[in-house]
Amino acid sequence: MTQKIWVRLGISAAVFLLFFLQVKGVFGHTLLDEMEAFSYDARLLLTMPRTVDKRIVIVDLDEKTYAAEGWPWPRAKMAELVRQLFDHYGVRVLGFDVDFQDSDPTAGVQMLDSLAQGPLADLPGFAERLPALKEKLDGDRILAAVLAGKPAVLGLFLKQALPVGEAASTGAICAPVIGADERRLLDVKFPRAVGYGGNVAALQAAAPLCGFFDNPGVDQDGLYRRVPLLQEYQGQIYPSLALAVTQVALGNVPVSLEFDPPDIKTSLHLERVHVGSIRAPVDETAAIYVPYRGPQGSFPYVSAADVLHGTADAAVLKGAVALLGTTAAGLLDYRSTPFSKVFPGVEVHANIISGLLDGRIRQKAPYYDAVDVVYLLIIAVFMSMLYPRLSPLGGTLLVLGMIAALIALGFGMWSGANFIAPLGIPVIFTMALFLAQMLYSYFGESRQVRYINKIFGQYVPPALAEEMAASGKEISMSGESRDMTVLFSDIRGFTTISEQFRDKPQELSQLMNEFLGVLTEVVFRHRGTIDKYMGDAIMAFWGAPLEDSTHAFHALQAALEFPQALSRLDAAFEARGWPRLQIGVGLNSGQMTVGNMGSEFRVAYTVLGDAVNLGSRLEGLTKEYGVAVICSETTRAGAPEWTFRELDLVKVKGKNEPVAIYEPLGPKDAVDPGLRQDLTRLRQALRAYRAQRWDEAESEFFGLSRSGRPHPLYQLYLERIAAMRLHPPPTDWDGATVFKTK
Repeated sequence: MTQKIWVRLGISAAVFLLFFLQVKGVFGHTLLDEMEAFSYDARLLLTMPRTVDKRIVIVDLDEKTYAAEGWPWPRAKMAELVRQLFDHYGVRVLGFDVDFQDSDPTAGVQMLDSLAQGPLADLPGFAERLPALKEKLDGDRILAAVLAGKPAVLGLFLKQALPVGEAASTGAICAPVIGADERRLLDVKFPRAVGYGGNVAALQAAAPLCGFFDNPGVDQDGLYRRVPLLQEYQGQIYPSLALAVTQVALGNVPVSLEFDPPDIKTSLHLERVHVGSIRAPVDETAAIYVPYRGPQGSFPYVSAADVLHGTADAAVLKGAVALLGTTAAGLLDYRSTPFSKVFPGVEVHANIISGLLDGRIRQKAPYYDAVDVVYLLIIAVFMSMLYPRLSPLGGTLLVLGMIAALIALGFGMWSGANFIAPLGIPVIFTMALFLAQMLYSYFGESRQVRYINKIFGQYVPPALAEEMAASGKEISMSGESRDMTVLFSDIRGFTTISEQFRDKPQELSQLMNEFLGVLTEVVFRHRGTIDKYMGDAIMAFWGAPLEDSTHAFHALQAALEFPQALSRLDAAFEARGWPRLQIGVGLNSGQMTVGNMGSEFRVAYTVLGDAVNLGSRLEGLTKEYGVAVICSETTRAGAPEWTFRELDLVKVKGKNEPVAIYEPLGPKDAVDPGLRQDLTRLRQALRAYRAQRWDEAESEFFGLSRSGRPHPLYQLYLERIAAMRLHPPPTDWDGATVFKTK
């Protein structure tokens, strides 16, 4: 793995650690939690049914009722409302989103007490009849009598904290849905109350079921997204108002908990709350996310005053689940929800009941945080491995694609599996990771690219500079020895050509620029480095500054492409009256010293050594052998899949050992069969020549010259053989041709 990948992984690990600590709650409630909540709200708002559920009706203590009947009501009036709902309108079940903590402040009882202590104090028999008269006027007893045997659920609130001086409990509380013995078997983090505000004992006895309407699960921003179905008080578990109403509506079915696996009864393994056959997915605290149907008005509303006076629409209430609550501003029962800051609290309960009955409760599993961490880990690894391999545009498209995939997955799980998958934090994490990687690219890798371009820009192509930066390796400018290939090329007959431009120096400069530009493009395309331009010549090398194990092959590719590249200039040069250019190219491979060399006044990145000098000498020999390209044996060995024409054994100026030189012809599979036969004959001819078997050598070279594929080399050797006959070489001759000049 390259250094760059390790750096990328380190960046991802650092960002991942910050987000991991956030998911684990180390930083408390932050903007990231707000973004996760926002993503939840977006999914909710975009997928709400926005239909009216007529099964659940809200009997509204509205402004009309408040103005006509006042509040609080005498219990006798509440009893009349309950009687109307059950006996006249035939509701299925009635839930109270109000409580009855205090005894009925009935005006009739107060008047009897006043009379008994005043004008009627001495009336014979009045004192004896007073208790019976009070009982007939006792609103609590009247309401209790109406509630008795009815499918009604009273509301109460459970206290999470006790202000100083406040009693822990007031009124009566109903029986729990999970008793203390069963609770002791559960390791579940239910919300735990320290007190309650219940109902008058007579009323609670008449309607044995109750449910809490408070919400200890309100989010940090005050919104009602999550509501517990169960709370704990003194080691026993009590249901929410919505759960208790659903329980009664289904025929007083039992409530139980589902764990996976069943024998591990912990918060982490809590999956669902069962209400009869209904299985509601919950989180680790037995809370659900409110399945809002839509804005206020998703359930029919009936004014309590109309019910009281018998003028309500009977068809709306018949067989309905009724909830008694209020929208009157003076009674202050409004909640903040994801789509409204002012939403009736009673309609929150209605939405929960509707969602329970329809199976529309979405699950935020107890292992939600673990899912979030897995998301972040996958994103971090994915980004670290792919982003460095892409261009800036490609990296941006990758991130946009990942965000789109996260959104699609989030909505798909929401709609297809009723599962609340992490979305906000993974999206922000992806963006944060992208920003971190992009900043590293700019200040780290891009700086390296800019540095390399500054140092090597005149020598190597931009793509190679980027590859050098991407490699993560330190690029040395100091001298070092490497196995490399060097190339020399110059224009043949340049002196004659330059004389034609004696009076047109600007045109000569333009010709040279176009010539050098074409050849430089070829060198760059084949991963070469320009060493220098020397008048009409180019010096280039392969294998530095970036190492290249196939440097000889790349250099040969460039050399054979030079003549083709120049031919593309012929037409344009001819149109301007310029001569066609012919070049010679010499290549050699071997150990060379490469690095910055020069003085304090001028430094150049170049190569030196005997192998470099030989390359220069070989370029000069191209004219002697009538070929465009000559390479050495070491360069030939670097391209075993190519075909070469052996030219000679030579001793160039400054070298005592003979060097085999070759003309590269290209890939073996591209060579004509006839030419392959000629090459075989050429090898036989050269062996005969070096063995001084002149007749045999002359016969072979003569035959080759008449083969239909002539080459200047054959005539050269025929002339040499003729000269050798006149002036035989010494007996220790090694077959090499000696060149005294450069």
